[in-house]
Amino acid sequence: MAGRSEPIAVVLFQLGGPDSLDAVEPFLFNLFSDPDIIDFPFARLARPTLARLISSWRARHVQQHYALIGGKSPLRELTERQAAALERELRKTVDARVFVAMRYWHPLTEEVVEPIADGNFRELVLLPLYPQYSKTTTGSSLNEWNRQYNARVHQPLPTRLVREFFDHLGYLDAVAERINEGLARFRPLDVILSASEESQHSELKETLRGVHPGRNAGVLPLRAAQGQDDTRRAQGDKGRRSLPSSGQAPNSATEDVWLVFSAHGVPVRVTESGDPYQQQIEETVRRVMARGGWPNPHVLCWQSRVSPGKWLEPSLGETLRAFAAQGARRALIIPISFVSDHLETLAEIDIEARALANQAGIRQFELMPALNDSPTFLRALADLVLAQVGTRASAFR
Repeated sequence: MAGRSEPIAVVLFQLGGPDSLDAVEPFLFNLFSDPDIIDFPFARLARPTLARLISSWRARHVQQHYALIGGKSPLRELTERQAAALERELRKTVDARVFVAMRYWHPLTEEVVEPIADGNFRELVLLPLYPQYSKTTTGSSLNEWNRQYNARVHQPLPTRLVREFFDHLGYLDAVAERINEGLARFRPLDVILSASEESQHSELKETLRGVHPGRNAGVLPLRAAQGQDDTRRAQGDKGRRSLPSSGQAPNSATEDVWLVFSAHGVPVRVTESGDPYQQQIEETVRRVMARGGWPNPHVLCWQSRVSPGKWLEPSLGETLRAFAAQGARRALIIPISFVSDHLETLAEIDIEARALANQAGIRQFELMPALNDSPTFLRALADLVLAQVGTRASAFR
């Protein structure tokens, strides 16, 4: 292990999730008490009452969803597993300790500040586990960190920040590997399609092949199947790269499978205020498609709407219904804004969206395995940290 005697401290930020059904309502109260989530004129006065009303009103519905995935969120365990693996990876190069700070449930940010303040660290790296920046996620976590840290620490450590990592090559490789793992789950078409469906599916496949590169596939009025022009733009100076470590090359037997990139939605007013989240999500999709080199049609949609008003569109449900109506029969859902499994992947996609897809006529519906403790993803996180502390240049090319 190289480096100075004092270790560095790394803080991984995540949303958090209830650790029991009884914790759902207080978790929701913390969520809707967030000034970066609930913000309007005089919100400071109304927010506590409003948060109490919303959390009480939504608690039973949300509890039913958590009951479907074991009665609690797996996010703490998964994030602590990532932290432990990241610490082991970092210690190959530098002495480091990795902490987990959840925004809305334990371990809360305030619980993490104290051991860092009392530790003998030479510098601090803040690493939100949100690949794309939004003031509603990364911004909220950092605001809470600054409130708690500045109130507790009188001599702040030198601090580095990984603001986003949607364009990091290691992260892109990790997503591409998981997509290949998802594609490997698909059965031969003749196993899942009847003769009439196979005829219809072949017609759709030929339609997709005949689309001029760079144009919409004519199947969806969405951001779909942009073709080779977007792929080339996404490559830029990054270049296309094969992914031998995933064990799966682009396969003509699965080229009809729709790659459905699903990201957590935000209200349109958030992006109209200058938040870069939507743009970074779209860029992530372009770069992942370039990195993987798949010929498949693909589409970006949004999920997890939780409040009135106009949100980013189209929704995941609308997307599944639209291309199923056009004859598509196989879909791989890629939760592109999430790095770990939690309610939005395990319940909203794998249960609710799966049921909707089956009803709409999708014959094989697969969910991409989450990054979770992907070795490539963890090496990417270590690479981000080491670049911040100046230990080495990026190991990814």
